[in-house]
Amino acid sequence: MEKNIINNNPQNANQDADHKLVVKKRLVFVRKNNNYTSPTNKPSEVNHASTDRQGSYHASVPHIHDATNTPQKSHSYHSRSGNISNGPRKPFNKSRPPQKRMGTKRIPEQINKKVAEYFIPQTGENIRIIPLGGTEEIGKNITVFEYKNDIIIMDMGFHFGDENTPGIDYIIPNTKYLEDRKDKIRAVIITHGHLDHIGGIPYIMERIGNPPLFTRELTSLMIKKRQEEFPHSAPLNLKVIEKDSSIKLGELSVDFFSVNHTIPDSMGIKIHTPHGNVVNLGDLRVDNVNGVATEEEEKYYTEKFSKHDTLVLLSDSTSSDNPGWNASEKEVCKNIDSIIKNNTRGRLIIGTFASQIERMISMIESAEKYGKKIVVEGRSMKNNIEIVRMAGRLKVGKDTVINVEDMENYPPSRIVILATGAQGDEFAALMRMGGGSHKNVKINKTDTVLLSSSIVPGNEKAVQKLKDNLARQGAKIVTYRTSEVYIHASGHAKRGELEWIYKKVKPTFFIPIHGSHFMLRANEEVAVECGIKPENIIVPDNGTIIEIQNNGTKIVTLREKAPASLVMVDGFSIGDVQEVVIRDRRMLAQDGMFVIIANIDIRSGTLKKSPDIISRGFVYLRESQELLKQTRHIIKKTIEENMVGMNPINFDYLKDLVTDNVSRYLFQQTAKRPMVIPVIIGV
Repeated sequence: MEKNIINNNPQNANQDADHKLVVKKRLVFVRKNNNYTSPTNKPSEVNHASTDRQGSYHASVPHIHDATNTPQKSHSYHSRSGNISNGPRKPFNKSRPPQKRMGTKRIPEQINKKVAEYFIPQTGENIRIIPLGGTEEIGKNITVFEYKNDIIIMDMGFHFGDENTPGIDYIIPNTKYLEDRKDKIRAVIITHGHLDHIGGIPYIMERIGNPPLFTRELTSLMIKKRQEEFPHSAPLNLKVIEKDSSIKLGELSVDFFSVNHTIPDSMGIKIHTPHGNVVNLGDLRVDNVNGVATEEEEKYYTEKFSKHDTLVLLSDSTSSDNPGWNASEKEVCKNIDSIIKNNTRGRLIIGTFASQIERMISMIESAEKYGKKIVVEGRSMKNNIEIVRMAGRLKVGKDTVINVEDMENYPPSRIVILATGAQGDEFAALMRMGGGSHKNVKINKTDTVLLSSSIVPGNEKAVQKLKDNLARQGAKIVTYRTSEVYIHASGHAKRGELEWIYKKVKPTFFIPIHGSHFMLRANEEVAVECGIKPENIIVPDNGTIIEIQNNGTKIVTLREKAPASLVMVDGFSIGDVQEVVIRDRRMLAQDGMFVIIANIDIRSGTLKKSPDIISRGFVYLRESQELLKQTRHIIKKTIEENMVGMNPINFDYLKDLVTDNVSRYLFQQTAKRPMVIPVIIGV
């Protein structure tokens, strides 16, 4: 079915008549140039194809760009003799008028629908907010603010591949919406230096025109350090700002304010518009003592939000489903300080996130205070400690942090090891220690392992394996659940902290971001409990286009969505990993592969010898001889029966038949579906 886009206004009858005349002339021209006879005679074939010098067949069909990069099937067929086999040709379709030019084309319905999906209206006087990432997941945070001719991008993160994307290094936000509007982009603002907020910078900045990038000092150093891994990238236009500063971006004024998080120099963003302020809190928690905000927090938030002029608030949802308040980071550091001081049993090995920079600084300072030496194991942790040294945030003696090879020069009770891998990462330092494969650190019965981190959802089995391995080596294990004192606190506000913030900020509209859909819904509940009207809250997905309309009095979501499909980093390839590749990887991981190599005699149409079979990850061939015998019989029968009268030989057709028949038989015998790959060679 096709949708005809033609102006049917009666006032344009003369134009329609002229158009019909043009169409008629074109039909005559097409028929004449393709030897078309009248319907009363037998129509000849219309050939819109051309053949190159090598005999390749090229169908002259219009090229349509698919924004999702879906691979197109080839329409070319090659036989070994070079002849073209493309099936019976179709006669000219008289009932279908040719396509018109300049906006009056007939567009197939499915293509028209695809075009409409990416046709997004102009903002006009409305404020537009689009979370391109971070609202259906943990990580990959990026939010777009747009007003008139100005676009501001807030954060640019990524997240790692998982079991659903085997072999993928990273997944980055889909930035097609920004690439199409790069002339309107005034700046990228980064709220803090965690990878879920800065990880996408090397892959995205050049795609969107390399606009100015604003952030605070420590974050800028972390971005620069990461850019060293991408020497061929264009230099970033980095601009360092500090808390409580203001800048002008296009026609917009932007203020910054400091927030409490697990990494120094974290900040929030306040964008001034004629209708009110748009506030993005970034990732934060509230500094408190036993569930009561500190005087410093009370004073700071009152100063920043006392005017109650916040039009819309964007808030972190990561811990919104957890009741109460987080423990204070000061309390956590105080407890770990006591553990470092009183540990005399042997070595103290502390596993934590490399992103817990404030905590790592405190641990190193505590070790120096008590005359102990720090060993750092884990590349990301070493990089972050080097950065905080450069920033002047870590002020300890040069001999406080020693190399792992120098541990033997000190008593075990004077050694504190900071290690990555508390989440059970396969190749991280702590996992290698537990498995006995670490080159320099061998766990023994006098060691104490302190896991100063919570378990990220989905990592439960890996963390349990880590604890089992450490326990087998005889180490004493202390976790945040078994410790009598707080040894970990989240960097994301819980429900009690969010309630406190919302009552301070008092926004008109509310958009939860940074978390899975369940977390966003939990954040929505908190906002409603704090007096925000349910109709003033939008819970978005990635790509949802949110607009503040009617001079700031109404919030809506548009029917259209910004492109939000997965963009994957696979080695040196970015964005062009097709779904078929991921599906094949899943199939290989689940049921393995089954390769068939068959040589056929083109003249006689028979197999020259018994087919060769290669199996990987499916069955053990030496113990499956009967299965292989029957499979070879099916291959021989399929090929020889279907080659009778086939001239030229259609190799693609034969391969499809072999694949179907062998796959069916293997599933009947094993209940598994390996990837069957037939290789048929004509001799």
